[in-house]
Amino acid sequence: MVDKVIPIRIYEGKGLAPAIPEELVPAHTFTKDLRGRTLRDLRISVTDRCNFRCTYCMPKAVFDQHYPYLSHSELLSFEEITRLSSIFASLGIEKIRLTGGEPLLRKNIEVLIEMLATIRTPSGNPLELTLTSNGSILRKKALALKNAGLHRITISLDGLNDETFKKMNDVDFPVANVLDGIAAAQEVGFSSIKVNMVVKKNTNDHEIIAMAKHFKGSGIVLRFIEFMDVGSSNSWDMVQVLPSKEVIARIHEVFPLESLDANYQGEVAQRWRYADGSGEIGVISSVTQTFCHECTRARISTDGQLYLCLFANEGFDFKTLLRSGRSDLEISNALTATWAARDDHYSELRGSNTAHPSSGNRKVEMSYIGG
Repeated sequence: MVDKVIPIRIYEGKGLAPAIPEELVPAHTFTKDLRGRTLRDLRISVTDRCNFRCTYCMPKAVFDQHYPYLSHSELLSFEEITRLSSIFASLGIEKIRLTGGEPLLRKNIEVLIEMLATIRTPSGNPLELTLTSNGSILRKKALALKNAGLHRITISLDGLNDETFKKMNDVDFPVANVLDGIAAAQEVGFSSIKVNMVVKKNTNDHEIIAMAKHFKGSGIVLRFIEFMDVGSSNSWDMVQVLPSKEVIARIHEVFPLESLDANYQGEVAQRWRYADGSGEIGVISSVTQTFCHECTRARISTDGQLYLCLFANEGFDFKTLLRSGRSDLEISNALTATWAARDDHYSELRGSNTAHPSSGNRKVEMSYIGG
């Protein structure tokens, strides 16, 4: 019988680590959660800091000079991240995405990537290593990331017009520097690059066609993300959500599109290709077309808390397990037990009007667990 796993409510201080099952039985794969979903993708936040103040993620009103960022001792070390990743890999995880905050602000991030690149899955294959960045210092880091073993990279870019982009990042950062970072990634040999644009109605949606035109034929996949109610500080309002179907309609009117099948089960982006064969785009519609029923993701926060949903308000403390002498087998069983008890489906609840951003507990901030 598996003991109950005790959640940590991050806004009420740290709690107990997940309980360890009394009988330790080596697992070779994750069991399904309460909704029949198997964990396949892991996202690891390596820092809670960022040099942007994007209004939908880290608004200045909250993340100012007085904001209590985590101290270095509170962060998972590279060795701890690698050990935990190895345990996840032994249970069937094949892809890890490094996030933040801005992950390139974590000193020597390429060293961590080198360490993760040595991990093998039970079938003997290396992990697929990806990273999401705002691109601000990608020119400086691109070659080191490639040489360390990073396979794919995603860059966040919310507009091409400098005025619009600076309004979104709220630190007066020029779009030309991000475009230069993307060019650097191409120059060093990254063949799989994606660009994510968060679309806010009446804020940057006038940039949709310009973005599509710019990246069409470039080999880069552009994805449009609906403005989501992540965290508790981004002043989310449904009136600012532009449904993805309208994004597709706008682009299709200028550049005809054809739908594509998903690359794999549980892929969050709906894929479309240009009818003339000049590439593809994607839309992520977690507000208007929920995909909770197929969600196969989990997230590790900067300080080692496991979150089972992007919209969660509680985590599970695996840093304590890592630092208290627990064996890999004990941690493996705790991970399996935690996932088996998962029932998260926030987006479906929001869509059914049984969840509202102002009615429940505070949700964890995206900068703490990654997007």
